[in-house]
Amino acid sequence: MISEPMTLYKLMILAMLKRVKFPLANSQISDFFLENEYTSYFTLQQAISELIETNLISRESTRTNSLYQLTRQGEETLSFFVNEISPAIIEDIEEYLKKNKVRLRNEVSVLADYYKNTANEYTVHCEIREGRTQLIELNVSVPDKADAEKMCSRWQRCNQSIYSFIMKELLGN
Repeated sequence: MISEPMTLYKLMILAMLKRVKFPLANSQISDFFLENEYTSYFTLQQAISELIETNLISRESTRTNSLYQLTRQGEETLSFFVNEISPAIIEDIEEYLKKNKVRLRNEVSVLADYYKNTANEYTVHCEIREGRTQLIELNVSVPDKADAEKMCSRWQRCNQSIYSFIMKELLGN
């Protein structure tokens, strides 16, 4: 069994990412660790940072969140040490993912973000993913930050109807 807690936390993160077919947000990983009282938020963030530095997980950052995925190196590393994670912890991970799978997937499948572009306006980036497949990506330029924030918010609420409308129009149905 592993005597170093930080190593165990890293393996637990790798195990979580291995069991899903989509990236997990920082907040989702944190929820699991804090809900089960495995460690503190700051220790968890240190473990995540070290996993990124060693290229065992990758990070995609947006304005509001960071999304993590297991790399091939992370998968190989986990395969060597997966037996170091106790069955009770594996059970906790599996139970959390099973109980929250739909919510977790939905939270990371619809993305909306904005950034200031070279024309001194804002580009709103909207996206829908299914697993690791991108279904649609939409970039729209708007004149100010308030409009960008409003569009991001509406995308989160109305993405399905917008996607349906675009598909219907493009397919001529």
